[in-house]
Amino acid sequence: MRGEGGAQDVVDFIIFRTLFVVILGLSAGYFRPSDEPFWSAALIGAALGILAIILERRVARVSLQRLIGIVFGVVAGLVCAALVSLVMGRAGADNSNALRFVQVVCMLLFAYVGAVTGASKGELLNLSAMGGLFGVEGDGRANQTILDTSVIIDGRIADIADTGFLDGILVVPQFVLHELQMVADSADSMKRNRGRRGLDVLQRIQKMAHLKVQIVNDDFPLVNEVDMKLIELAKVYKCKIMTNDFNLNKVAHVRGVEVLNINELANSLKPIVLPGELMRVFILKEGKEYNQGVAYLDDGTMVVVDNARRMISKTIDISVTSVLQTTAGKMIFGKYDERAQAAAASAQAASAQGTPAAAMERRDAPPRREQAVGEN
Repeated sequence: MRGEGGAQDVVDFIIFRTLFVVILGLSAGYFRPSDEPFWSAALIGAALGILAIILERRVARVSLQRLIGIVFGVVAGLVCAALVSLVMGRAGADNSNALRFVQVVCMLLFAYVGAVTGASKGELLNLSAMGGLFGVEGDGRANQTILDTSVIIDGRIADIADTGFLDGILVVPQFVLHELQMVADSADSMKRNRGRRGLDVLQRIQKMAHLKVQIVNDDFPLVNEVDMKLIELAKVYKCKIMTNDFNLNKVAHVRGVEVLNINELANSLKPIVLPGELMRVFILKEGKEYNQGVAYLDDGTMVVVDNARRMISKTIDISVTSVLQTTAGKMIFGKYDERAQAAAASAQAASAQGTPAAAMERRDAPPRREQAVGEN
């Protein structure tokens, strides 16, 4: 399982970052000023190391367009702050503490405004117009699809992928894998079986040569719900979410994230039936209304048949009267014409009876011819 590799990545992350903080703290304590205590300088260095790790994790989630916008915004803000400081320095005393304070405030203020403005407008940058210099990240992530827990447990994605309709990289976040493991370890037997089936489906997908399953450790600690984490991750990766969760589908569309819904795909692949067509169905049970029977197609579509209550556990021919398309799926309404079926059965019986009589007549014909020859 890729989950073992993800756990190893977490261990490596903790080890290397801890070493970085310790080395930075010891270096700060060793190169401290002579009048500064060792432990206070070491703590300041360790705090700076922790701050650097936090910034690193935040920058890793920022898209390349937004990062370029932040850099340009900070540079523009520092240039503006330098010009303002230059003008104020010419107008006032250079050694004034108040002037230095104003210059520092201007530098921080312009840098902050530039960074915020660049981050908000960075998504408008067209990186493809820069000669393909920054096109690697966008092209690689454009072919990625994030998998939801529900679509993994459902299992139909493995059949779709096996037919070759899916390609590229399927992204499984670590928090989705953790939720899947929690379902597999549930005390409820039904949930436990569903979780284990999800793990089996994930293993089956990993063995497909034309697909690559990537386990990512990106997480959003401030977001509690898994659905919202998936939406935030899709925004960072600029890719789609594959799910069969109706609520996640709606929320993702509201947040501007594209969704591939397995249920919508299944509904679109159901056979098209027009009113007036004939269908052969197996009446499985009684319907809710009077004298109704209910049948199901191979894809699970419900067929409600009038005048078919007495035909339960039989295969009959019906005439389609209407088709109803709902968000939950498609329903077909039909009618069983007992008189037409009786007439067809009578004609078939007459045809079946006529065939042996003709054969008997053909078998009796030669003796009659022999008898005629004997008389002569």
